[in-house]
Amino acid sequence: MKLLITGGGTGGHVNPGLAIAKYVQSRRSDTEVRFAGTSTGIESRLVPREGYQLYTIDVRGLKRSFSPSAIVYNIATMEKSLTATAKAKKILKEYKPDVVVGCGGYASFPMVHAAQQLHIPTVLLEVNAFPGVVTKSCAKKADRVLISFENTRSLLEDRPNIHLTGAPVRGDIIFADRQKARQKLGLAEKEKLVVSFWGSLGALYMNRHMAGFIQLESQHDSFRHIHATGTAAYKWLPDSVKEKGVDLDKHPNIELREYIYDMADVMAAADLVICRAGAATLGELCVLGKPSLIVPSPYVAENHQEKNARALEQKGACRVITEPECTPQKLYDAVTELLSDDKKLEEMGRYAKTMAIVDSSEKIYQHILQAARK
Repeated sequence: MKLLITGGGTGGHVNPGLAIAKYVQSRRSDTEVRFAGTSTGIESRLVPREGYQLYTIDVRGLKRSFSPSAIVYNIATMEKSLTATAKAKKILKEYKPDVVVGCGGYASFPMVHAAQQLHIPTVLLEVNAFPGVVTKSCAKKADRVLISFENTRSLLEDRPNIHLTGAPVRGDIIFADRQKARQKLGLAEKEKLVVSFWGSLGALYMNRHMAGFIQLESQHDSFRHIHATGTAAYKWLPDSVKEKGVDLDKHPNIELREYIYDMADVMAAADLVICRAGAATLGELCVLGKPSLIVPSPYVAENHQEKNARALEQKGACRVITEPECTPQKLYDAVTELLSDDKKLEEMGRYAKTMAIVDSSEKIYQHILQAARK
């Protein structure tokens, strides 16, 4: 079987695709998988790192504005999209995949659209509660649309090709071992680890807060902290921390990374995770049974991240701080309060575990097989 998986722009669109690729190959060894995305998105690094071939297509997203400059930009974008679709068709005719799996992001549109024009089976994966533009535009012609939240069904007109599967979770997350992971990271038995990230692209506002947070934690050095800055902030956050009087060389317990490539080990070893509320991330937190402090992104359609986070909060699995109310001090106080209460952390982790959908990858695999048979 030949699969072509497409998606990109952020880790939230790329990592589910990688999880699908690895699971399908573990279940069916004759499966060949290739990816399609852009040369500038996070997929250009993550996909080759995992050993898969990546076809690159020059495409970009639309601006959600009606200003004169935005209109000119969007006209050029549509012209670029036509060229991208033509290139996608050429790739599909050469590779001849049995199924094209679209994982979202504007980078996935040309390949999914081209596959549907060529009558190649398409399976769309929508991990967020509120469907993205590509899912909305391509759902009608897709063989199957796989969703992670039941309320997504009505937002896609409750079509018969929609199936609830949950978001795929990478095998290295599912089988991550906390003790082995802590040994790899050199953590002492009672040393607490906080892991924080705002997504593969980072978040300007929250990374500015992280500079203040790091200044506060450096005054006590009471826990280990690994923070993924994202691509953009990695260029300026270390300097911002230094401007606040913190010499990171003197605080080896605080580590800034552009991206956490060994995420399975880092999250497994963590005592508390600080993050956004993307569906893929929340799925991994639940599978690992990790307590979390979540600051949902307010810059997403229908405020779906806060809805995702509140679902966990209602179960007692996380604590939510909205971005407008978040300050470095409030974030630091919440972290230290939670780290001081082992019973509370254990309880939150246990509640998170009850929300895990552990067979989502198998469900997705079966739908891909059915689409391929068609």
